[in-house]
Amino acid sequence: MSKSVNRREFIRSALAVGALSAVSSKAAVNAPGELPTRTLGRTGLQPSVLAIGCGSRLMAYAQDDRILEALELALASGITYFDTAQDYGGGRSETLVGQATKGRRRGLILATKTHARTADEVMRRAEQSLKRLQVDRLDVLHIHEVLGPDDLQQVEAKGGALEGAYKLREQKMVHFLGISCHGNPESLAQALERHDFDCVQMALNAALQGKMPHWFGFLKKDQQDMFSEALPPVSRPGSSFQDLVLPIALRKKMGIIAMKVTGQEGLIGSGPEKATASELIRYALSLPVPVVTVGMPRLEFIRENTALARNFVPLTKSEMRAFEKRISTANKTALDLRFMNHRDV
Repeated sequence: MSKSVNRREFIRSALAVGALSAVSSKAAVNAPGELPTRTLGRTGLQPSVLAIGCGSRLMAYAQDDRILEALELALASGITYFDTAQDYGGGRSETLVGQATKGRRRGLILATKTHARTADEVMRRAEQSLKRLQVDRLDVLHIHEVLGPDDLQQVEAKGGALEGAYKLREQKMVHFLGISCHGNPESLAQALERHDFDCVQMALNAALQGKMPHWFGFLKKDQQDMFSEALPPVSRPGSSFQDLVLPIALRKKMGIIAMKVTGQEGLIGSGPEKATASELIRYALSLPVPVVTVGMPRLEFIRENTALARNFVPLTKSEMRAFEKRISTANKTALDLRFMNHRDV
């Protein structure tokens, strides 16, 4: 699929993949304790369509025994993809995920992420992750949170993070390599085109679609008065991960992980500008992505979201478009600004 894939073609492919996924996982829907699965791109892994985010939302349980209780419930509910990172809780997340999954690795995928930007640091911190997760090899390691062109240049430089990540894969300390990004789709698109990643993790939700105001809303009609009316939105077809990055990942048959599908709960609420968590997760599951990772800071969220995944029916093309229009009109600018300099720890 080319970079210039049009919106109609993209939505058609989304629905086709969503429908096929629903059909292929039909047997798993009715199996107690199991969730539907999809193939994680060229990795061949078969994760549950719903992953648990083990960052700030898991840390919200506060006490270790409560966190372990949440992880145990996720396992019992059929979640097989655990999304953690070296900096989540200063390593505490990896440690607790390792404790919860010890002795039950079969069928599980433990994915972690690194903020390291030099080859030596990437390798050193990967060793720490192996110890905390109590594994001999990491299933997936993402170079975490590319912040823009300067950060990407640092990742790509001689002796940079990418060099260390490749060594880890060559030495079989890491099975698959990925890269993640929250607010810079142009930089992520460049990274995917230039390098050999197996997976990609990016912000995908209905509110991030559509137009973006001039200069993120800061450019005013009266340049001498910053409180004057902002210039109207302009069409920027490459202004979202869904429009710019997702087609590249699909073309390269990468394993795609959707994140921030509820805007860190910022999109959840009542009224026309907000939506329910179920609506937002259902939209994400209707995209051509194998995995949707969701932070679930309450046990009831784990129960509700896994029930939704078991009974998932993809949205129609018209439903997706209507939902995008309603949510993005009110929220896109705020989310763009929020994730542009987001620090995921």
